[in-house]
Amino acid sequence: MDHKKEKMGSLDVLKVEGTPDGEAIILCHGYGANAMDLLPLSGYLKVRPGTNWYFPEAPMEIPLGPGYVGRAWFPLISDAINHLAAAGRFADFSKITPTGLDSARSKLDEMISRIPTPINKITLGGFSQGSMLTTDYFLRRKENPKGLIILSGTLICEDEWKELAKQKSRFQFFQSHGTDDQVLPYSSAKKLEMLLRDSGLSGEFVSFQGGHEIPEKVLKRLSEYLRRD
Repeated sequence: MDHKKEKMGSLDVLKVEGTPDGEAIILCHGYGANAMDLLPLSGYLKVRPGTNWYFPEAPMEIPLGPGYVGRAWFPLISDAINHLAAAGRFADFSKITPTGLDSARSKLDEMISRIPTPINKITLGGFSQGSMLTTDYFLRRKENPKGLIILSGTLICEDEWKELAKQKSRFQFFQSHGTDDQVLPYSSAKKLEMLLRDSGLSGEFVSFQGGHEIPEKVLKRLSEYLRRD
C-alpha cells in the first residue's frame, strides 16, 4: 500500500491517503513495534472507499537487542509485563495509571487535531499498548469518534475509566483477544469488556484460540465493523 511519512505535531505518522471527504482510521502500534507494524492492515481490511489511514509512531525509543530498537507509548506496564512473564506469571494492571500515559495522550491529541476529518468520521484504536492509549483517549475526550478498536488490549485506570465510560453510553466498540494470550491475559480483556458494557456501551468482543496477535477471524469481523452505518 502506497504511503507517505508526515510530521503531525510531535509524532511521525505514516499516512495512506484517501479522499478529502473520506473517513479516517487511526491505528497505534504496540510496545516494541513501530508505525510500520500495522500499516499492512490498510491494504487488507475492507473499508469504505476514500478512507484515510494514519499510523502514528510512538515517541519513546526502547532497546530490544544489539543494534535493534523499538518504540513505546509509555514504559511502566510493558516493563512489568516482561518481568512477570519471565517468572511465568500474569499481571493485573487494572489499578495502574502508567507513567507517561498523560504525555502520550497529549501527543496523540495534538496529532488528531491536525487531521482535517471531523472526529465523528474518525475511528481510532490500536494493538496491545496502542489500544490502552486509544481507549484512554476515547474515554477522556468529550466528542465521540465514529469507532473504537481494542486489539489485544487490557484494563488500566479502572476507577477513572469506570466513571468516564458512563458518559459514553450507546457507543459501539470493537474488541478482540486470544484465549491463550501470554502477554496480556484474556481474563483482563473480558474485565475491560464488562466495564464498558456495564457503563452502557455496546459492541462486539471477538475471542479466538491464539495468543497476542490479530488473526484472520478478527480481521474479517473488524472489516464488518468498519463498514457499518
